[in-house]
Amino acid sequence: MTDFLAALGLVLVIEGVVWALFPAALARLGRMAEQMPEAALRRSGLVAVIAGTAIVWLVRG
Repeated sequence: MTDFLAALGLVLVIEGVVWALFPAALARLGRMAEQMPEAALRRSGLVAVIAGTAIVWLVRG
C-alpha cells in the first residue's frame, strides 16, 4: 500500500508540474481529445496502462 501511495503522489507531482509549466498546451490537448473518436481514446488509455505496467514490472522485477 505504501508503494501505491508513493506512486500516486508522484503522478500528482508530475501532472502538477506539467499543468504549471504548460497550461495552454494542455488546454489545447484537451480540446483535441474532445474531437477524437472514443475508440481511439480507449486504445490510447490501454496502451498507457500496458506501458505503465511494463515499466513497473521491469523496475520492480
